[in-house]
Amino acid sequence: MSGAVPVSDADEAIALGERLRSQRWTGLQILVVAICAAINALDGMDLLIMSYVAPSMAADWNIGLATLGVVFSAGLFGMMVGCVVVAPFADTWGRRPIVLLALTVMTIGALGCGFAPNLVTFSILRALTGIGIGTLLASVAALVSEYAPAGRRSLAMGIFQAGYPIGAVGTGLVALYTIPAFGWQATLIGAGVISAALLPAVWALLPESVTFLETRQPAGALSQGNDLRRRMGWPELAALPPLAEKGSLPRPRDLLAPDLWRATVTLWMATFLSFAVLYFVTSWIPKLAVESGLSQSKALWAGSIFNMGGAIGGLLIGWLAMRNSIGRLIAIFFAICAVLMMIFAQSLPLTLILVTAFALGLTLQGGFTGFYSLSAQLYPAKIRGAGIGWAVGIGRGGAIIGPIAGGALLAAKQPLWVTFACFAVPLVLSGVLAAVAARLGRLSVSDR
Repeated sequence: MSGAVPVSDADEAIALGERLRSQRWTGLQILVVAICAAINALDGMDLLIMSYVAPSMAADWNIGLATLGVVFSAGLFGMMVGCVVVAPFADTWGRRPIVLLALTVMTIGALGCGFAPNLVTFSILRALTGIGIGTLLASVAALVSEYAPAGRRSLAMGIFQAGYPIGAVGTGLVALYTIPAFGWQATLIGAGVISAALLPAVWALLPESVTFLETRQPAGALSQGNDLRRRMGWPELAALPPLAEKGSLPRPRDLLAPDLWRATVTLWMATFLSFAVLYFVTSWIPKLAVESGLSQSKALWAGSIFNMGGAIGGLLIGWLAMRNSIGRLIAIFFAICAVLMMIFAQSLPLTLILVTAFALGLTLQGGFTGFYSLSAQLYPAKIRGAGIGWAVGIGRGGAIIGPIAGGALLAAKQPLWVTFACFAVPLVLSGVLAAVAARLGRLSVSDR
């Protein structure tokens, strides 16, 4: 269909565009999702590279585990700030400029860590890197949701989120070679170079959200929006739809409006619990694999296999969500994962340990992926960036607590099944809360 002739009725054109969205993927939509998945891979790269360089850094700078914990927390604290404080600006300034700003901040922080002369400087730069990553995750998730074909939003989110475990696996494999060969600082500089290399591609190829342009209506919105509509074969608008309110920066209370607050609070509780479990398993799975009977070298492979399962799990839940409630799917994935956690805690042969690690990644990271889709679907475009940002930001609180609690349980020499049970129960509860949040949000099939 040609988009050369503007449609005079804006509401009619937007409705027609929505019907076209549900029919097929266009080149522009594929490009946006692919770029956002590549950006999300940076998060996986950042998490894994720190876990790999930490022993070498501790030895070079003569620091203990407690001090290392502070360094890790600096990055997580920065992510919380990025999600909660900076990401909401994407709802007023635009998705594209915030993504570019956040990617620049992350690149500066990542490169700086490789040149940091002392621990204080390193921790500050880790916090700066975290701010960039936290801002990126919320902003690109909103973009993916708004560019995905109607009825395929959860699938697009699954593709986007698959970038995280792919980045983690690739980084782990590369770091095993580069750290012994070139040192931990050079490895961190290499990560910063990868972020820097992605920046010009994002600047040149990533468009602004059509939904943002037509909802917030910044200067030049009509011409920019129509140009993007032409690229996707949608009808052009002769005029923008009426602007109900200019709107200021979204605030937390906007997410707690009378028609949203129940779903918002339920979502926050669910993400907090899921982040706690995910980061516990991700941070400790090599150690847990050793506790289950693997050698140190084979335990590292368990971590990679766990992330491979996560990549497939994100795609699987996205595909299933095309015809099923995303909240219900999260609950099912997490319930299965809880059972697998108890199996993993047993004494198993090598093959079964690795198979279970793969299944853990598939169900835990797959279910976790669903939260990005659920968050994007719950909130209208004018507060979507803030909605995703706050959900992920609240969840980052769980990401800090989970590994600490897990470490305390392991240090107390509790049986492994007891440690896993302490996380399996909140994981099941997180799934139940996700299903409740979806129901409270009254999500339709077209939202998926």
